[in-house]
Amino acid sequence: MFEFDIVSGTVAREVIAESRREISQVVRAAYLAHESGETVNPNSYFLRFPDKPSARIIALPARLGGEHDVAGIKWIASFPENVERNVPRASAVLLLNDYATGYPFACLEASQISAARTAASCVLGAAALHGSTRAARVAVVGAGVIARTILDFFAAEGWDIGAFTVYDRVPGYADRLARHSRETLGTPATVADSLAGAVRGADLVVLATTAAAPHLTDPGLLSPGQTVLNISLRDISPEIILASHNVVDDIDHCLTADTSPHLAEQACGHREFICGTLAQVLLDKVRFDDDRPRILSPFGLGVLDLAVGSHVYRRAVESGRTTSIDGFFGETERWGS
Repeated sequence: MFEFDIVSGTVAREVIAESRREISQVVRAAYLAHESGETVNPNSYFLRFPDKPSARIIALPARLGGEHDVAGIKWIASFPENVERNVPRASAVLLLNDYATGYPFACLEASQISAARTAASCVLGAAALHGSTRAARVAVVGAGVIARTILDFFAAEGWDIGAFTVYDRVPGYADRLARHSRETLGTPATVADSLAGAVRGADLVVLATTAAAPHLTDPGLLSPGQTVLNISLRDISPEIILASHNVVDDIDHCLTADTSPHLAEQACGHREFICGTLAQVLLDKVRFDDDRPRILSPFGLGVLDLAVGSHVYRRAVESGRTTSIDGFFGETERWGS
């Protein structure tokens, strides 16, 4: 009853690689559960540092009901300057709590779980807003771990993509992601020498940067009917947001922390530019015409981490790939025997 297991990053990576299509369905179900009120998802808490303004550690507590019936918290650090030392920007752990007793029963290395749920959200949203799983060209802005994981999920979901165009301020990063697409996924990919060159004319645009403030500010950069996956949340100017169809994962969560939609709300003083949530699009409650770009801005819900983390944990237990910590809890009876 009071066992405590560790799931290493190596195991999490293996399980994710084995089950990307299942994870996409898990994420879809979690969105629908959130829409139907089967979740508790408080605001994220941001721990910031005066001497490291670009860095933060975020706590995402949540509870996911239904078949999962689990609570927990993701504790994820984002230190963008890590990349200068060839260290991944993000590191994370996920704690899963038994809903009957409140006792934690597992700790998972969660940077890859976080990347997987982000990528699954992106690809799910791409199909919902774009209206198909076929694209002549997909632009990818930012060429880090999240972008690579998104490409892997496009491939796992069987997308028919003519080519990727990759742009990163560091050309070497873009080269590596393009090579991953060509050599690992079998999809043609080229490197753009400018942001505009990547974005203009693409059917889909994936924004996966570490930008802290908008850098897509040209109103003519995006075209009507184009689908934009605003995964990094802060790349797009308020003017472009207000001139587009906008979908978020959760309105209250997304319109905070100076995201692009939050800046747009501050600029116009209302939220009427939000068309609805991704779950509502999946339920066919929101539709679009082709008169404006379509932008998905998913803030990232803790319930998604619980859903994907629970999936990874179950698969790890079933295959004997967890590490049990005997005696983790010093007392399991209130008064002893």
